[in-house]
Amino acid sequence: MKWIQALQQVKAYQPGKTPEELKRELGLDRLVKLASNENPFGYSSAVDRAIQEASSSPTIYPDGAAYELRQVVSAQLGVSPQQLIFGNGSDEVIRMVTSALIGPGRNSVMPAPSFSQYKHNVALQGGEAREIPLLPNGKHDRKGMLNAIDDETSIVWICSPNNPTGDIMTEQELAEMMEHIPEDVLVVVDQAYHEYVTDEDYTDTTSLVARYPNVLALRTFSKAHGLAGFRVGYGVAREDVIQAIEPVREPFNVNSLGQIAALASIKDLEFVNACREENAKERKRLKEGLEALGLYVYPSEANFLLVDVGMDSDEAFQYLLRNGYIVRAGNVLGYPTCLRITVGQAEDNTNIIQHIASLLKETQTS
Repeated sequence: MKWIQALQQVKAYQPGKTPEELKRELGLDRLVKLASNENPFGYSSAVDRAIQEASSSPTIYPDGAAYELRQVVSAQLGVSPQQLIFGNGSDEVIRMVTSALIGPGRNSVMPAPSFSQYKHNVALQGGEAREIPLLPNGKHDRKGMLNAIDDETSIVWICSPNNPTGDIMTEQELAEMMEHIPEDVLVVVDQAYHEYVTDEDYTDTTSLVARYPNVLALRTFSKAHGLAGFRVGYGVAREDVIQAIEPVREPFNVNSLGQIAALASIKDLEFVNACREENAKERKRLKEGLEALGLYVYPSEANFLLVDVGMDSDEAFQYLLRNGYIVRAGNVLGYPTCLRITVGQAEDNTNIIQHIASLLKETQTS
């Protein structure tokens, strides 16, 4: 077979075992997944009602233009409908952007560690991924990223809040950075965890796009909206940027039920706001509980925390798994002694703190 050379540089995504599989293997009655930053508070009840009342048929193709969803999202953001592009999750929008701008000889600048799909898609396109290590506190090295830009740079990726550290780039920090980025370089600001941010210095999506002609902001319904299984995300940019990317988009890329669910959810801002408030409260409590154990917890504005447990992350992961909790081991994230823990419901956050305390005690006495 005449496979493309870029395939030698990437690996297929390897999904973990399902909670049901692990429960059977470990003999557990209950297993809580706090590894993928899903919403532990569920999703709006309006979604179920909208799906039950939907008149769409599975024999009919979905609306390729996502017309109704497009109208509501554009109205809420205060942008024109033509400034939006929808995808099968924001992952697909990342792929579309990369396909439109990256090829052999081109490069893309990104923080590291960060969301893996930036590098993955750049490599698939035969481009060069220029990874700039994060600063020790988990923030983007803005100076280092700027220094990495040259005439062949097509995309600069900014993840805010960043995955896996949770830190944000403030409005002032981003503005200072944008002053030095050429206008022919697209700056993709990934705001997948936007709804969870409580810091007043955070950059709003609408003002960001209005101010800079070369910015595309990414948003998703997979996190705060709790619709990860429906796979709906979108990008916001100037109309000319969206028009340039549109030819890469598959004709019917967002399924009918996903559009119905997203439309119902975005109308229920009360639910999303409640999730933000509960997440902020529990994030603070979880952080303080872990810090009370003498652990370093990275500052986070997302629905997860990165905590340095001071040991091999796989060992800590296995310990928590045996006790009924799935978290994300830091070895695969670039932080070998850390765990990324999704902020869960109150009882589960309390239990996580207690289990980690027991783990540290066992480690110290062994």
